[in-house]
Amino acid sequence: MQRKIVKTADGSTTIQLPEWNEQYHSMHGAIQEARHVFLKMGLDFVCTKNPRAQPLHVLEIGFGTGLNAFLTLLSAEAKGIKITYEGVEAYPVLPAEINSLNYIELLEAQQHKATFDKMHATPWEETLAITEGFQLKKRQQKFQDIDDGPRHDLIYFDAFGARVQPELWEEYIFDKMHNALLPGGALVTYAAKGSVRRAMQAVGLEVERLPGPPGKREMLRAVKK
Repeated sequence: MQRKIVKTADGSTTIQLPEWNEQYHSMHGAIQEARHVFLKMGLDFVCTKNPRAQPLHVLEIGFGTGLNAFLTLLSAEAKGIKITYEGVEAYPVLPAEINSLNYIELLEAQQHKATFDKMHATPWEETLAITEGFQLKKRQQKFQDIDDGPRHDLIYFDAFGARVQPELWEEYIFDKMHNALLPGGALVTYAAKGSVRRAMQAVGLEVERLPGPPGKREMLRAVKK
């Protein structure tokens, strides 16, 4: 499937799949969306709720460009917390595509460029230290095949939208997410569809609607009881 680099409304780039008219991030702003959905409503929420839990275990559904992981690393460094991060991706992004993204420039994070490059250069299926406080394992795996036990404090659910991949937003997928979370753990996603909320609730997650990122009225956060 063809993929091309496009610019979003906040100036940050993302990858577009023209055949699906779908992007890896919101066209209203890739960096803005990631910061709001996954850091503010996810990482900050978990850190406030359980400040002593370290290292925090984060599972990302849709590693993609590595933007969410990189922003999490930068935030963790600023907060002085340790994180173990697992990113699941069925179809890894190509090095040439990564090199065409402008996150380092827009984030004014030139001092972290080597860290960003290391995240993408590390082998898949191995847990490796990217920095002293950030362990990363990239998993090349279909989301349907995830079978994690309860070890994650936080899940970033960043799959392609239900319009193009409805099978990734069904009850059995969220049952896998429920199983993967520790009690009190949270899942955050940009999605806000009623069918998604009901699928989460059906597997026992407590779901709340929250203000969405720029260009989107609402998003969802689910907590394991």
